[in-house]
Amino acid sequence: MIKPETLFDESHCAQCACGEGLDFSFTFAFQPIVDVINKTVYAYEALVRGPDGEGALSILGRVNEQNRYAFDQVCRVKAVKLASRLGMKTRLSINFMPNAVYQAEYCIRTTLAAAKTYNFDTSKIIFELTEGEDLTSVDHLVSIIEAYQEMGFSTAIDDFGAGYSRYNIMMASPPDLLKLDMGLVRNVHQEPNKQAVVSGIITMMSQLGGKIVAEGVETAEEYFWLRSQGISLYQGYLFARPGFECLPEPYYPA
Repeated sequence: MIKPETLFDESHCAQCACGEGLDFSFTFAFQPIVDVINKTVYAYEALVRGPDGEGALSILGRVNEQNRYAFDQVCRVKAVKLASRLGMKTRLSINFMPNAVYQAEYCIRTTLAAAKTYNFDTSKIIFELTEGEDLTSVDHLVSIIEAYQEMGFSTAIDDFGAGYSRYNIMMASPPDLLKLDMGLVRNVHQEPNKQAVVSGIITMMSQLGGKIVAEGVETAEEYFWLRSQGISLYQGYLFARPGFECLPEPYYPA
């Protein structure tokens, strides 16, 4: 395993110039991923928001090829800083942009510097890839996942089943977490075809040794069907809405 401290570079401090090129500001809301067996928060996902709570699209729509790297790096620093300020003790899930990572070992240094500056345990960081990301090379993504896992970070694929299913990634380098797309989750208790797909994904992930997060769960009926299939990690409005610059307490269905 690569030790993160061997990659730390004081020149990549948390207030470095990695944000040069950004002409807009942003912050985060946090939504819990809950463990319903232990009734605890497994992680909080950092969700991009505008300074006054504007939705993610208002910010992501301003990201382009010229500022993508700066945005990706600043996201990591801001998420770690805010999580530390809020006293987050559990895992922190940060979305990353694979096309902004030209070399995992180098691009991680700003994250490590931020974690050191704000006293956040790097072993609690999850790097989350959105499945629909426009990738130039699957091999490149696999190399990032493998490098992050070797450094001791957890990895996740978001929105799995949204139409960009990365089964080639699953075969080459399975992530630690697989987040079911909310399109599969919605009304799953009523739709046998969705149930068959979800059951297949559960079997696959079980054999690969990873965990599934059911994302976008909004109703008790969806939850109880998914729970009957053995899923224990959940995220969605049923449990808690994202909290703007705060850590919301989740609700646990009986």
